[in-house]
Amino acid sequence: MTTPAADRGTTTIADRAVRRIAERAATEATAPGAVSAGRASATVRGRRAEVGVTVTLPYPAVLDDAGESVRAHVAERTARLTGLTVPSARVRVRGLSPRERTAGQPAPPATETGATEDAGARARRPWSQRRLPVAVLALLAAAVCGIVLYDVVSVHAAGHAPARWRVRAVEWLATHGPDGGAAWSVPAAIAVFALGVWLLVLALTPGRRGRLPMRPPLRDVHAVLERRAVAVFLRDAVTDVPGVSRVAVRVGRRTARVRAGLAFGEPDGARRAVTEAAGAAAAGLGLARPLRLRVRLKTEPTWRGAPPDESTP
Repeated sequence: MTTPAADRGTTTIADRAVRRIAERAATEATAPGAVSAGRASATVRGRRAEVGVTVTLPYPAVLDDAGESVRAHVAERTARLTGLTVPSARVRVRGLSPRERTAGQPAPPATETGATEDAGARARRPWSQRRLPVAVLALLAAAVCGIVLYDVVSVHAAGHAPARWRVRAVEWLATHGPDGGAAWSVPAAIAVFALGVWLLVLALTPGRRGRLPMRPPLRDVHAVLERRAVAVFLRDAVTDVPGVSRVAVRVGRRTARVRAGLAFGEPDGARRAVTEAAGAAAAGLGLARPLRLRVRLKTEPTWRGAPPDESTP
């Protein structure tokens, strides 16, 4: 008796497999090696799959056309190889990579080459404009100056009596100077001094501590990477290490701290694998200043060691 094909079982394609196929398809969208794919995402619901991939496109290129080419190829190739319905693919461009010089193409001038090689060493964090503190301070100063100016003009131009608040303020300031011995004078002076120091710090520091500068591929090209994005990249890379159950990453300006939990396996080997995975991910980010990695691996309460070798007597 032959069982009908519909009753023989079902084939389930895991999200991980679809994600790997999408990553490989993105690298095949244009010329070989022109597009590099980062971490992809895939969600399978029945016979449909939602796919997203992060890519680095060659430079120079028309980003709209190149992104559309990658999107169409990823959706078509993933649907063909998996048999699922992929209505569309999300493509996120995270960076640009300069095209390699082909045979017969003239080399760039020495000045441009030198600038390109050492551009990463001069990369700096973008300077924050601090619009909010400046706007608040300007509005307060403009309001105070406007009120005082209105009262002065009304006295000298219209012959009105000066406002009581201005008369009282002048009298009070004349009798309550810094040497008046008031208890509030010292805290007020400290507060004004602290405010001045804070304004100087805002004026002399770049700010935007949440962004890390990247190595620019060409002169006058500036790129930054969010610390949160760096933490996501490192966390995803360490999560793929066998035996690792949880990962927490904290990224600073110079150091990235990775804390992982080991559910099973040999701790020393897992620690080396976690360090290598995090190091490879950090090296591929293209940061102007390499991050110093601090890796900490702890065994989970349910940790199981490697099974004993049965062939050993």
